[in-house]
Amino acid sequence: MTSRLRQYQLQVVERGFSQWSSPKESNWSHAFFELYADRPLWERQARSFAHALEHEPHYVWPLERIAGQIYQGCPGAGRVDQSGVAGDARWDEFAADRVGARWVRERLPDYDREARVIGDGAAPGHVGWDHSLILSLGTRGLAERHEAALQPAPDEPAAEFHRAVLTALEGLDRWVEGLVRALRAAAEDAEDADRRAELLAMAEVCARVPREPARTFREAVQSFWLEYLAVMYENPHGGNGPGRLDQYLWPYLKADLERGAITLGDARELVAELFLKLHERIAPHDGWVEAIVVGGRRRDGSLAINPLSHLMIEAFMALNQSHPALYVRLPDDAPDDFLSLTARYLIEGGNRAQIYSDDAMIAALHADGVALEDARDWMAGGCMEVSPQAHNGDLEFAFAHNAALILERVLNRGRSFGSDERLIPETRSLPDYESFEELYEAFEAEFSRELNLLFRRLDIYCEAWAKHRPSYLLSSMTYDCLSRGRSINGGGARYPDYGGSAVGLPNVADSLFAIRRAVFEEAFCDAEELLEALRTNFEGREPLRARLAALPKYGQDDPDADAMADRVLRAFTDLCHAHRTLHGGHVRPIILGFVWVVTMGLEVGATADGRLAGRPLAHGLSPQCASMSGGLTSAINSATRLSLKEIGGGAGMMWDLDRSWASEDMVKSILRTFAQQGGQIFQGNAVDVKTLLAAQENPEPHKHLLVRVGGFSARFVSLSKEHQAEIIERHKFAG
Repeated sequence: MTSRLRQYQLQVVERGFSQWSSPKESNWSHAFFELYADRPLWERQARSFAHALEHEPHYVWPLERIAGQIYQGCPGAGRVDQSGVAGDARWDEFAADRVGARWVRERLPDYDREARVIGDGAAPGHVGWDHSLILSLGTRGLAERHEAALQPAPDEPAAEFHRAVLTALEGLDRWVEGLVRALRAAAEDAEDADRRAELLAMAEVCARVPREPARTFREAVQSFWLEYLAVMYENPHGGNGPGRLDQYLWPYLKADLERGAITLGDARELVAELFLKLHERIAPHDGWVEAIVVGGRRRDGSLAINPLSHLMIEAFMALNQSHPALYVRLPDDAPDDFLSLTARYLIEGGNRAQIYSDDAMIAALHADGVALEDARDWMAGGCMEVSPQAHNGDLEFAFAHNAALILERVLNRGRSFGSDERLIPETRSLPDYESFEELYEAFEAEFSRELNLLFRRLDIYCEAWAKHRPSYLLSSMTYDCLSRGRSINGGGARYPDYGGSAVGLPNVADSLFAIRRAVFEEAFCDAEELLEALRTNFEGREPLRARLAALPKYGQDDPDADAMADRVLRAFTDLCHAHRTLHGGHVRPIILGFVWVVTMGLEVGATADGRLAGRPLAHGLSPQCASMSGGLTSAINSATRLSLKEIGGGAGMMWDLDRSWASEDMVKSILRTFAQQGGQIFQGNAVDVKTLLAAQENPEPHKHLLVRVGGFSARFVSLSKEHQAEIIERHKFAG
């Protein structure tokens, strides 16, 4: 990095971890309930957003060349139309989640009891939008499209939608006008002539973009940043992110390079500053994942890898920060230099890399009902959730469900171990099932009951969001909201799909396989004995636990154990595909672990595969750590034997690497094999256990150590003891 960037980075860290506050909640509420209280709902919503954004403070910081900043995750910066404002009962009738929660309880019988089984609420976000619309048209050109759609609009709701978008775009323009004034005022106060000229140049750029189309790489970066801040202000939800930023910005950089207006070194400095600014606004919140994906294919199927793809990986590797997340789309025919850079990123990138087998992911998304051109244009929202960029509603990752608890209750008369309360309709326990198939059918029936109830809950929340959280700015850059005259969750998005994950599927599969072998096939223990062992966490039954643990497991390249894992996986994916959402989409299966492998593991008692109560669950579709005794090759063989094409939202797998053998050539070979066998998402840590133990014992010298938690990277010393222990205990492959 340049000297300026090094100094700027120090300032970013100091600012990012400072105490900020925002007037957003106050200004939005004032506008909604006072300034525009007499307007129709759509107009109140649009004008309140525009008013709050226009009155958000402007900051001009030393050394920066990209102007503008909004801080999130701080007091006052909440999700107003989503959650309302704490202590303000006026929002009970207008905040989307408050309304959704009320509708759910009115429409779903016995929901207070069921909520303890399937959870409550719905998670928004995890999508991206089409940055090229404002980059190429400017807000002025985008507004002209919506003005044209009013002549005539097909119906009154469409007319209201287009007018609301125009109001939101006006709010963005007015906010940027305030930034221009702040830059010019800072220039007047600047004592250094060079800095004064730099500030005036920044003001000139912001006076043009994003209102007008970008003409240069610098204008494109600045236009993207201001538009991005505004959409994230409207939709401050984890998982929303830039997406395919190398594709959106590359045409501008290419043109500047060809006419000699910029060097790659200058471009790298701008990209690094952009990454620093992305980090600054949410620095303390490691789990708030805003993802950039680089590489991959274009919509026509040709390679999209370009010099900016390389530059972004290199720039990010030089910055030891958790934001943004930067993921790689690796096509089967990627050039060797890009594959080599990807391998180095995985080994040396500070445990932040996540690699997608691009062609496998495109095939799965296309099989999931997404048109091939749109499937090639996919992005990752947040931890890993795949969707076609700018085409999906934002219930893309709306739930995570503990599959291991389903099996526990099916085995125990509808109760969790240690509880006398029946939470599900099942009245049988393990000894009551006369065959394994009868047990499996009971598990699958309960899985279906819970998921369909959960999907119905999401339909109700989607209805509430469409009415009370229309997200006009985000919708203006999402297809096909313009042509349909509807918001993203009101029927406007091309793919009105939901998405979510079942957590602990490998644990369920290994447990079912163990029950089949131990009770119904080899009969080395009877059902009553096994059930009692599970209820008592194997106390006094260590020989039985050892024998169960020694049975074949998913991850050991055992076809029978892997077949059980695939059966359980297909139970989940088939249920997802069968549901039709409020606007005719379906549920996109997504398999990841996130922090839930620990938190959900704490909820689950002992399992029939020999796992003790409260222990972490498996990461996504990674085999359990205790199951990966055959090494990395066997584990990958098992994982890629599954029906991964059924997982259109991505199947995450955690493969920690041992630095003693993880050379660049070795990792390249592993990535090729993983992709050729149909694997989708490769992630993991490349840090030795000794370092982790030292950091746990003495945090201060290791406060900057980043680790891959599962879907996001975080500072190791900031994690709970339980999460630290889970990372330390992951299997380290010996070869």
